[in-house]
This record gives sequence, C-alpha cells and structure tokens, in this order.
Amino acid sequence: MLAIEDVSVAFGGVRALSEVTFEVPEGQICGVIGPNGAGKTTLFDVVCGLRRPLRGRVGVDGADVTALSPLLRARAGLRRTFQRTQVFGRLTVAGNVLAALDWRGGGGGLPADLVGWPARRRLERERAGRVAEVLELCGLTELRDAYAASLPVGQRRLVELARAIADRPRLLLLDEPTSGLDHDQTVRLRQVVAALDTTVLLVEHDMGFVMGTCDRLVVLDLGKVIARGTPAQIRENPVVRAAYLG
Repeated sequence: MLAIEDVSVAFGGVRALSEVTFEVPEGQICGVIGPNGAGKTTLFDVVCGLRRPLRGRVGVDGADVTALSPLLRARAGLRRTFQRTQVFGRLTVAGNVLAALDWRGGGGGLPADLVGWPARRRLERERAGRVAEVLELCGLTELRDAYAASLPVGQRRLVELARAIADRPRLLLLDEPTSGLDHDQTVRLRQVVAALDTTVLLVEHDMGFVMGTCDRLVVLDLGKVIARGTPAQIRENPVVRAAYLG
C-alpha cells in the first residue's frame, strides 16, 4: 500500500532524511520509532504531501504520488493526525466528524437542501449513521453535542482520530496518537486501530503501545533507517537498543 523509496530531505545543509526506503503492505500496522530528531515527523510530512523530498519517491497503492498535493492525496484516501491536536473548536464533536464526509457532496446540492429531495435525505441519513458508528467506536457518543474546544486534550485527540477514520481511509497516518491520553483512552485507541480495515503508519514514543499494536516497525536515527522488522526482532536488535531503546 505504501512504498517509500530512497527519500531524502534537507534543511539547508542538514539532512533530515537520508535515502529512507521501506514498504508497508496493505492492511498492516507499521510503527516508525526513533529518538527525537530522527526525522519521523518529516517523513510523515513527505508521505502526506506537506513537504517535497529532495529526491526519492512516495508510492501509494502502486501509484507515484510524489508530485501530488496534500488535497489530492487526501482525496485518494490518505488521512493524517498531528502531534498537536487539530480540531474545529467551534464545531461539536459530531460536527467535526461530519466535516470529514462533507467534501463528497451529492444529493442534488443547494436545491436539494432547500426542498428536501429524497436523494439528499438518504445521503444525510447515511452520513448521520456513519458519524454515530465512528463516535461509538471511539467512545465519544456521550460527547457528540459538546464543542470540541471545550474538551481536554485526550478527548480532542480522540475526536481527531474519529474525524480521520470517518471517511474510511485507505492509508492512515497517526503522529504520536497516545500523547495526552490516559490509560483508558490509550486502550480505546489500540482497540480502534486494531479494528480498522485499513493500512496504518504511526509514529509513537510509547513503546508498550507500539510493541502491542504494530505488525512491523521501522527505526530511524539521524534521518536514516537503522532497522526494520517485527516488534520482537526490533526489541532484540543490538543496534536499536544502543541508539534508542537502551
């Protein structure tokens, strides 16, 4: 589903990423780990199109998306969350999730809104059903009418997750998803990620979460891939232990 081939990124004379190469098969959960400054978020920016690599290629489902804008990548099925939560504070929790579905349009447009055409009513029922399903999955049903700005960071992060999965992404990028979550919310997050029928790439510092959630791991250090493998292989890798795990 995702192929990163020889990707390099430089900021001035500093190499943030250097010839990074790995693949994530369809349906797998892949974790990217490494010390601060290893290039993890820069890699995410390249995958979602916020940053163009100095060289290299990003492939999604066999198509080269290196030159595509973030908008076109999103419309192709890529979704992302961020280290700092990005919610629509003036919308309710349900409104945040619904916003992820609204870009598809349909149902006849403005005239249908005014006269309530059957196609519009059917579309709205489908959207409302999907919002309810996602809120239930993420444990947010009781907060559906709360304004996102009023929520603590852990709940806002779950709102962001719900919005990211509402449109059934083909590739989901999660950037430090456990940050700000308490134990119960972290358990909920693991359950949600495991239940998704999609490919997931995540950056995370919580090694318990990573080892218990991911199928495979990629380890970055100083912008380079120093190891790839299963969580068990990575845990026992002496190079990784010296550079990161300790």
